[in-house]
Amino acid sequence: MNNQYKYHRATLRETVSFIGVGLHTGQLSKVSLKPCVDKRGIYFVRTDIQSTQADIDASWYNVSDTTLSTNLSNQHGVSVSTVEHLLSALIACGIDNVRIEVDGPEIPIMDGSSEVFVEAIRSVGKSYLKLPKQGIWIEKPVVVTEGDKYAILMPHSVPRVTMCIDFPDTVIGSQCYSVTLEGEKYFEDVAYARTFGFADQVEALKKRGLAQGGSLINAIVIDGKKIVNPEGLRVENEFVRHKILDVVGDMSLAGAPIIGHYYAHKAGHSLNQKLLRKLFSETSAWTQTSLEQGREMFANHDELYGGDYIKQALNVVPIKKVAS
Repeated sequence: MNNQYKYHRATLRETVSFIGVGLHTGQLSKVSLKPCVDKRGIYFVRTDIQSTQADIDASWYNVSDTTLSTNLSNQHGVSVSTVEHLLSALIACGIDNVRIEVDGPEIPIMDGSSEVFVEAIRSVGKSYLKLPKQGIWIEKPVVVTEGDKYAILMPHSVPRVTMCIDFPDTVIGSQCYSVTLEGEKYFEDVAYARTFGFADQVEALKKRGLAQGGSLINAIVIDGKKIVNPEGLRVENEFVRHKILDVVGDMSLAGAPIIGHYYAHKAGHSLNQKLLRKLFSETSAWTQTSLEQGREMFANHDELYGGDYIKQALNVVPIKKVAS
């Protein structure tokens, strides 16, 4: 990479496509990721819909539903669902601009992780634009809660995600994991982690029109203390790693990389959307500037906000036993 483009926006070098089944609709669809050189960023185009109504920007203000996935809709009511895994792969690969064409209502689930998307994106490489890459730098904590669930964005000099989940009386149990999203960490620790569901909920979900395309090929299925999938888990804590994968995708809807520490307990798509809405309502909590300038301005964030910062932000004792 030419160092002069280190802090510039990027798109794909060429188009890449894939075909798969939607997790919830069960419909087969084709997705094509196409290079885009304007300032629009990432957006979806439903190719099966009238062209004047088919575009949907990948933005937090277009989130229309967060029931078991993140779904986007435009002003015409045209929607695309289960976008989080693809968006997670795009932002992890450093792609800022792309036109995503899909000929159905849902992004294919593939194997339930983002690994297939990552491989496709990396196979064609990226092309740097003359536009400086912007970052959203967290300057003071933003907190949202729902009962015993919470999510926090707080200052940090690099993007970091810490997630804790708790599913008592199941094989999952309590799990915590923390990843600094720089270099190859996303690809080494997160990309291959699959979505998961519970065997005793399948029929109820299908009656609601959900999980129509779910199978042991694209999801980990849990039956109490057992993993139904014959191959088992890819890593012992695959569940919490997948939750981090989801967070990366959901937070990408900010429209620029969030430079800060996301710290959460039992958070999902709904709480992530609530966190983004609160973030953009509290304009004093963040600064948007170029990555190059921001790295200089906020280089000491880690020193300024250490130790008890999470406790001060939420007024609770932070969860311990976080793996790094």
